Parts: sequence; structure tokens; C-alpha cells
Amino acid sequence: MLYLTNPDGIDVESRRNMLDRLKELHDLQLQETSDPAIENRIAQYELAFRMQTSIPEATDLAGEPEYVFAEYGDDARNPGTYAANCLLARRLAERGVRFIQLYHQGWDQHGNLPRDIGRQCRETDRASAALIHDLKRRGLLDDTLVIWGGEFGRTNYCQGKLAKNNFGRDHHPSCFTVWLAGGGVRPGITYGETDPYGYNIVKNAVHIHDLQATVLHVLGIDHERLTYKHQGRHYRLTDVHGRPVRGILA
Repeated sequence: MLYLTNPDGIDVESRRNMLDRLKELHDLQLQETSDPAIENRIAQYELAFRMQTSIPEATDLAGEPEYVFAEYGDDARNPGTYAANCLLARRLAERGVRFIQLYHQGWDQHGNLPRDIGRQCRETDRASAALIHDLKRRGLLDDTLVIWGGEFGRTNYCQGKLAKNNFGRDHHPSCFTVWLAGGGVRPGITYGETDPYGYNIVKNAVHIHDLQATVLHVLGIDHERLTYKHQGRHYRLTDVHGRPVRGILA
């Protein structure tokens, strides 16, 4: 996270004084023009200041008990690892952060799949499960929707030379899986079925716009009514498609 500290020679008190004087100037202009853009600017400065001063405490894991690190795994002590980011995600959720996104790159095994996929699962499985358990234990899972997914799946057949300890799989957009937890989603179910080869979907296919409509629904938003204007036209976030997937809702 960038820009959490002030430049050399600037402390929190002087930064606060500067923003206070700046707000006084904005208020003078606001009295003359009643421009809502000025109010927005004041609010943005204040939000940035609160974020800058609160994040260092949120990212400090020193106060976490040992049992938490044991649940997330040894990597949780190493900043920048997926496990540490999962623990950080819980801390941000506790503090009311509305959208948190974690990345774990490299799921692109066109080769060396037997070696790489096991390593990546070890890096992610334990920490992901710990995050769900931790959110539930703290009463946060009911109003937190966790989504795990990528932009496509992998072929169910080998790509390239097939050897005992080395092969790969290609991109496969026609059939893949995501999982969701919390936030109004039914636990312990599987929705949709593939053919026996895992190549195509044969029952309850979910389009990306269906997933988007479902996420908006559990957030309390009607995806058919929420629009934004772009180049003179009103657009839906789900384009002209999508329906909430009722079968996965609690």
C-alpha cells in the first residue's frame, strides 16, 4: 500500500493543520458559489487523511494471537504472501472496508503442471479456509460475500507433450468453476453440472452476467435498474443480460 506515510519533514499534526486551513478556504468559496463539487473535494481530502492515518494500524499484525497464525499458516507472518493477505483482508473487513481484492498469480500451467499446481494449492487452500472460518467466528461472514475465481478454466486434456511428470493444460473458457461463501449464499451446495468429460456445461450454466446480477442482488441492488451514463447512453452493469441465480441464495 503506497503513500501511507507523510513526506520527510511533515508530521500528522502539520498535515492536519494544512487540511483545516484548506477547508476554511473551501468554505469561503462554497458560501459564494454553493458548488457541490467543492463539498465533494472537502470530503475527498478528509477521506484520504482518515485512510492514511488508519491503515498503518490495520496492517500491523503484531497483535494477532498465535492461534490465528497457526490457522492461516506460517506464510501469514510474511508480508506480501497470499496467507498474509488473507489475514489482512479479515482485518480490513473488521474495519468496514467495503471492497477487498486479493491476487494470487501464476495459475497458467501450459507446462509443468504436476509441479506447480501442488505448490499453488499449498499456498492458497489453508489460508482461504482460515479466512472463511475467521470471518464466521467473528460474525462477519453473514454480510461479507467472498468470491474465489479466475477469468477462465483449463482444458481437461493435455497440452503439449505428455510425460509422466510434465504436462500442461490450455485455456478453456467454456467450462470452469468459482466458489462463493457468506453474504446470503447457501453453504454446502454445488450448482451446475458438466458433461462426463468436464468439457461443456449440461445443466444450470451460469453466465458471467448472471454472476454479476447475483452479486448485485445480495448487495441489495436491482441490476436491471442500476445504470450509468456513458457517451450519451445508459448502461447496465450486466449489459443487456443476466439474472440472479436463485438456486444458490440462502
